[in-house]
Amino acid sequence: MASATHRIRDIQAFAVSFPIAPENAVQLGMGRAVKKDAVVVKVTTESGLVGWGESHHGKAHTAVAQLVNTTLRQLAVGMDATDVVGVWDRIYWKQLASHGVGAGCAMAMSGIDLALWDIRGKAVGWPLYKLLGGSAKAVPAYAGGVSLGFQDPAALVDEALPHIEAGYRAIKLRVGDSPARDLQRVKAVRQAVGDEVTILVDANTGYDLNDARQAMPGFDALGVAWLEEPFAPHDHRSYRLARGFGRVPLAAGENHFTRYEFSRVIEDGDITLLQPDLSKAGGITELLRIAAMASAYKLPIHPHTCMTGINMAASIHFLAAIDNGGYFEGDVSRSNLYRDSLVSTPFQIGRDGCVRPLEAPGIGVEVDEAFLKAYPPVEGPGYV
Repeated sequence: MASATHRIRDIQAFAVSFPIAPENAVQLGMGRAVKKDAVVVKVTTESGLVGWGESHHGKAHTAVAQLVNTTLRQLAVGMDATDVVGVWDRIYWKQLASHGVGAGCAMAMSGIDLALWDIRGKAVGWPLYKLLGGSAKAVPAYAGGVSLGFQDPAALVDEALPHIEAGYRAIKLRVGDSPARDLQRVKAVRQAVGDEVTILVDANTGYDLNDARQAMPGFDALGVAWLEEPFAPHDHRSYRLARGFGRVPLAAGENHFTRYEFSRVIEDGDITLLQPDLSKAGGITELLRIAAMASAYKLPIHPHTCMTGINMAASIHFLAAIDNGGYFEGDVSRSNLYRDSLVSTPFQIGRDGCVRPLEAPGIGVEVDEAFLKAYPPVEGPGYV
């Protein structure tokens, strides 16, 4: 039995939404963004400690929140909040294992796991990076998030340059429009920022094999450092074939779930830059396992994050604590209330192009619970 001090008393998930103003809408490989959804998870212990986590919305935020509030809540309430491995295993064996590695359950349990790690840090008064065995080191960041999408090259340059001026030494552009237009935009940004700035590109699964065959040699010539998610995550054959289309390495992982899916990705060897998301792949408990597997193959971890400041802050702690950490994805969306209003400041970019973990106990951000009531969920697709 768990001690009364740390026993989980309640778990509650909040689905929230806000519309994206037309002037801030970004066109990506998966469509035009019209709203932002999120799922925020609150775990409370019998002693009154509160931990906050984020479950990725999975384009079905109310469904993910409902799964947390029903089945997963019943499985975890009464367990010791510090027993992160035990809670993870109970949910896995009772909910996930017998019916496959379901994306919905993986995302839902990720938010619970993050909240439990937040509680662990608060219980001992340590910031998360110390609890994970890390240090307050500088973590390199790139300008990303839902930004820098399909637009006129000159307008894209105008959007990109302020981020370089702010301190970013790497930037991620959206591709997946057409190879010709994609290369035109990347070339314009390369000419504007020079050779010292790292350019990354993300197709958001918008390419087919012919697109990749046309685009990748051009990315090579422009010094692009990675091509992210050209294909759907389950399209292993296309990743295998495209690996030979150019020198630019392939990155993916934000839509792979748990170590069991990453084990195949790592063993196949076609995707060499791994991007698991703390709010998707199983939380901190599972990403530590994924990072350890990747470390054995000398593969870097560049976590995906773009939704709330809870995940953003947690990702920096995580990167400060693993031996194969890569870039932090700095969200530079024009308007993200989950970054700017839901929580206290989750990160700041330094003039050195790096971010550093927060020093407050746990994940280190304060959550405004009034926000959760002020922005109720809006049903429907987030991209059109």
